[in-house]
Amino acid sequence: MAEFHRYCNLSLANSPGQLDDVFRIRYRVYCEEFGYEDPENHPHGLESDEFDAFSRHTLVTHAASGVPAGCARLVLADEERELPMERFCGAAIDDDLLRAFDGCRETICEFSRLGVDGAFRRKTGERVSRFGEIRGIDWSRLERHKFSSQLAISTILSGLALSEVLERTHCFAMMEPFLPRLLRRSGLVVHKAGDEIDYHGLRRPYYWETCEMVSGLVEELQEFYQHIRDAFAENEPVLAELNTTSAGLPDVRIGDALLAGAS
Repeated sequence: MAEFHRYCNLSLANSPGQLDDVFRIRYRVYCEEFGYEDPENHPHGLESDEFDAFSRHTLVTHAASGVPAGCARLVLADEERELPMERFCGAAIDDDLLRAFDGCRETICEFSRLGVDGAFRRKTGERVSRFGEIRGIDWSRLERHKFSSQLAISTILSGLALSEVLERTHCFAMMEPFLPRLLRRSGLVVHKAGDEIDYHGLRRPYYWETCEMVSGLVEELQEFYQHIRDAFAENEPVLAELNTTSAGLPDVRIGDALLAGAS
């Protein structure tokens, strides 16, 4: 992953401009490409919801062009706030697992809204994208291969690093059931946290502990992860402040967007 830093910038999304970039990627992925959300509910081309107000966001941009390419968020729970999966897929979650965190919900979070823009997932020969000609993004063949193949894993690791820095070490996510098999290739092991449910297609709740995930990373990702984690740790005072954006629409799960980003 050493080459990745030459081709991209991975950062916390804290400024209004950075958050707009995050919401714009989400609009293209979840509204335009996969149709999970109604574009008419987001007339400005920015997909946001009420959970963004108590989330932390990460953003990946293509270094040479400055084009936003990928994003992810960590939704923070507390004794009063529920996670998106609790609201929309609560019947599928293992009640005993969730009840184990009663009184200490400040240690849990949900990883969601991972998105990789389709322009950076085009295969060779697929020239048209929402940025126009994909070749209009000035990158070499090597850069195209390295950036595209590593973009999805970088967003996943950014969420993992956030959970460690924020000490939200008990993580949940709704995923397509086959997705954990893909994650295991990178040493990322998740555990079933409930039953399958039909929500934007077949989904299942999963759970992991950050320390277990980090320790299981394949060797080539360990150094990359530590680089991300250390950079985020330097911004811990910023992370302590909640973002103030909100909109109020349902959450969408990790699944098609992640699979497409990893392909």
